[in-house]
Amino acid sequence: MNQQSAETLALKGLAFLANDPSALERFLTLTGTTGPELRARAEEPEFLAALLDFLMTDEPLLTTFCEAEFLDAQTVHGARRALPGG
Repeated sequence: MNQQSAETLALKGLAFLANDPSALERFLTLTGTTGPELRARAEEPEFLAALLDFLMTDEPLLTTFCEAEFLDAQTVHGARRALPGG
């Protein structure tokens, strides 16, 4: 997977989190990010990598995301490897 595809998948993950207020709140708390910062940083590859890391640390959340997007977890892991720090 290339970086552009990985970023697109991570943005889908962000949209997914936006529809789950408790998961989004956990993500914001863990990253120390505020709502306005979230909007400003949503296109930063490093931030998107952190978002995928968050999804991958919560197996039920990852499973629900994968089901919603018709993906398998390996695709998410591949996207993470394509982003900085992967």
